[in-house]
Amino acid sequence: MGSKHLVKQLRVHGDPRIEERDARAKFGWKREEAERLLDDEMVALVDLQKRLFADKSASLLIVLQAMDAAGKDSTIRAVLSGLNPAGVDVQPFGVPTDEELGHDYLWRIHRHTPEDGYIAVFNRSHYEDVLIARVKKLVPKSVWKKRYRHIREFERMLAEEGTHIVKIFLNVSKDKQKERFEERLHRPDKNWKFRAGDLDDRALWGDYMQAYSEAIEETSTKHAPWYVVPADRKWARNVCIARILRHHLEQIDPQYPEPDPDIDFDNIVVT
Repeated sequence: MGSKHLVKQLRVHGDPRIEERDARAKFGWKREEAERLLDDEMVALVDLQKRLFADKSASLLIVLQAMDAAGKDSTIRAVLSGLNPAGVDVQPFGVPTDEELGHDYLWRIHRHTPEDGYIAVFNRSHYEDVLIARVKKLVPKSVWKKRYRHIREFERMLAEEGTHIVKIFLNVSKDKQKERFEERLHRPDKNWKFRAGDLDDRALWGDYMQAYSEAIEETSTKHAPWYVVPADRKWARNVCIARILRHHLEQIDPQYPEPDPDIDFDNIVVT
């Protein structure tokens, strides 16, 4: 499948219909082919990131949201670890601190948005305040409902100030989540990730899907689009995300700055 068609297919317009999407989709690729495609995409991403960092006229914000065990961490390792770490900031958002709770819910988010030339990755984000806050009834409906408008206006402001926003929902199936949870329980290098609360969230799967669907529908805009990426097959997921990021960086079209016109590069001798 061509890159442009894939990006268009994954992008959300209106109701994302999450539960009707195939979390195991592989878009006609075999694993070996997908791994080769990812290598090609990474070559392009490395070049685009170098130009973005040099140009410093725009930035890229990547928002990753998903149910537990969907692969947020492995996505970051697979697609973003190949970039220059000097130009990438990965920011996880966990339970708010007392200081953060003393401010509006977007305060802690705005502090970590990327400066010009940089890429920021949010592992969870401000969307927790219309997801967990809604499902766990941490705030009443009258509070979380109006946050959709806050978020749209916040993201519009960022976009108009030069931050390109890409929001990705990793769509893992309930069966695959079960499989990954069971793997965590029996592997010492992974069982530290398992929390008792993971099963509580799993029991609320339907509520979370409804919350995600509404949040995505309410906030997928031209300047801050959502993409629903199938996440059961990591190798297919990685190609999808790399192509989405390449698409947006190519839209930015960063360029290397012109050299200083006062320097005669042809006649400089380095001794």
